[in-house]
Amino acid sequence: MSPEPGIDTTLLIAAASNGDKAAESRLFDLLYDDLQRMAQHHLLRSGRDAGHAQSLVHEVYLRMVRGGAVGSADRQHFFALASRVMRQIVIDHARRRCSDKRGRGVDDLPLDALPEPPSPAQRDDLELLQLDAALGRLEQHDAGLSRLVELHFFGGLAFPEMAELLGRSERTLKREWRRARVLLYHDLAVEA
Repeated sequence: MSPEPGIDTTLLIAAASNGDKAAESRLFDLLYDDLQRMAQHHLLRSGRDAGHAQSLVHEVYLRMVRGGAVGSADRQHFFALASRVMRQIVIDHARRRCSDKRGRGVDDLPLDALPEPPSPAQRDDLELLQLDAALGRLEQHDAGLSRLVELHFFGGLAFPEMAELLGRSERTLKREWRRARVLLYHDLAVEA
């Protein structure tokens, strides 16, 4: 996640937020590989084909542009927002797939018809939705830990990348990651 030498990402973000279309295009080109890697990570984590990463990247970028998020304060804020938007898109797709599987728009079945057991993809979607709910509760308890989980789990950033992005030591982030995992595990165990 290191920008090209001599290019100040923060300046590009500021120019893009002021409506400079050339800066917006350059920013997208500059950060595309990082966004692509994040999207592949998201898709693999959610049990989906990573070949759709390009579509996810474009959807994320469009949402960020429409929502004014390209005008983020800096690179750190940009990637935190990108990770959050990716999480929202993946969760929205999982919700839609789960609602489709629960009979939205399906005719009534006879009482003697047995429902099909959930497929692995359906189980993955349900687990992803449970994790999203637990992450929302963690955010209310400790927004910093929630953000760390978003960047690492949903954004696919490694600890050295997060340390650089957040300006904190890897050791501290690993300690906080263990704490977040314990809190999420406990939350998910209580919900089960």
